[in-house]
Amino acid sequence: MPNPDFSARDKVVKHNVYASVRRRDGLPHDLFAHYWRDVHSTLCSRLPGLNFYVQQHFDRDHFANFWPVAEGVGRIDAPLDGSAELGFANLEEQAIFAEAGKILYSDESNFIGEAVAYNLPNGSLTFVDRDADAHRNGPDPFHRIHVYMSRKPDQDSSVWLKEACTSLATHDSVVRLKLHLPEPYDNTHPAPPSPNVDHIVGPDRLNLAIAEIAFTSVLAARTLFSSRAFKSVHSEQARYIEAIGVYRVTGFYTFVRDGQPTLAGVRGSRPAELIQTLGAANQVADEVVSLFGILPAAGSAGF
Repeated sequence: MPNPDFSARDKVVKHNVYASVRRRDGLPHDLFAHYWRDVHSTLCSRLPGLNFYVQQHFDRDHFANFWPVAEGVGRIDAPLDGSAELGFANLEEQAIFAEAGKILYSDESNFIGEAVAYNLPNGSLTFVDRDADAHRNGPDPFHRIHVYMSRKPDQDSSVWLKEACTSLATHDSVVRLKLHLPEPYDNTHPAPPSPNVDHIVGPDRLNLAIAEIAFTSVLAARTLFSSRAFKSVHSEQARYIEAIGVYRVTGFYTFVRDGQPTLAGVRGSRPAELIQTLGAANQVADEVVSLFGILPAAGSAGF
């Protein structure tokens, strides 16, 4: 019997933003990662209007053989260190966050060299999600990749991508498959407008689609690549896609879920890991959590 599918829990997010992030030049990766997941994250998690907030950290040097690229399809070579996804239950709450989120702009220059926010006014599509942990925080136990695809503007690429993901999501090796189809990015309106941070992208990242795919293992991913379903998708790739870039996820950090900060969102990702590893139940009691200015929702699995 297959594991349960939890994809329905993403349906509360009606509008979202997918942001790609590159660390600031000269900043060691550890400092970048720790600041992003322990300092910037807790500030963002406390802002009103936010329903969902996840960071996924990338290994920019490990991507070989992770996704077969068809002949005639180019390569996206942008060096990226991670992505952030921010979701909203409705447009009113997104507007509230947008106003409150201005406090984040000045912080980004402390650790980010490039941030590019792609708007998804109709949300993203989760085709399958067999990960029971809705508040995942730590090293990624799965072989998870983000596939960046530069869509051809003169083809109905979005329809094809939805059909392709529907087919691939049924394969036994796939734990999670989520597709982001943002509006084309406009370099004349940099987003987010953080000072001293680059927000300009080349032609291969203006009309992106991003697929987040988690497999049970690298070897399991190879079984998908040899399947009939993937070969059918691969044969059509060059018709709809100009270029592809693949980014391997090393860490998956959930800071807000269902409008409520998780333990990582309240205390920081690494302190939350320590609390969970040691089983420090006193640290998640109401009288302790309330000292940090946020009470857990009733029955919250994140605490």
